[in-house]
Amino acid sequence: MTKKILVIDDMKTLRVLLGKVLRSSGYEVVEAVDGIDGLDNFTLHKPDLVISDLNMPNMDGIGFVAGARSKAEGKSVPILILTTETNDALKLRAKEAGATGWLTKPFNPKRLTKLVDQLTGTRRA
Repeated sequence: MTKKILVIDDMKTLRVLLGKVLRSSGYEVVEAVDGIDGLDNFTLHKPDLVISDLNMPNMDGIGFVAGARSKAEGKSVPILILTTETNDALKLRAKEAGATGWLTKPFNPKRLTKLVDQLTGTRRA
């Protein structure tokens, strides 16, 4: 069964890039433009993992994490924050909201895929 990844970012170019990397590794990708759209797609598509930007209009990544974790289906889904931010206080807020991990942009596609594989239990030949 193909694992589903929800990618949330207000920048279309980053959503396209992440989608290309993940699809080339065999994942199904669902895209959202902000945290509100992300929560709607989270409920609708029930992803196996989420990668969310931090700074977005309408609802930021920490708001998304808190919202997803408040849902029964969101208690155990891995959620990664992918951002240019490196502030320790923001990292702590994300962790306290329930984020699984924090990655900085620009990202290494092989490293990202390896982490997604680990978190989704995907095995490569």
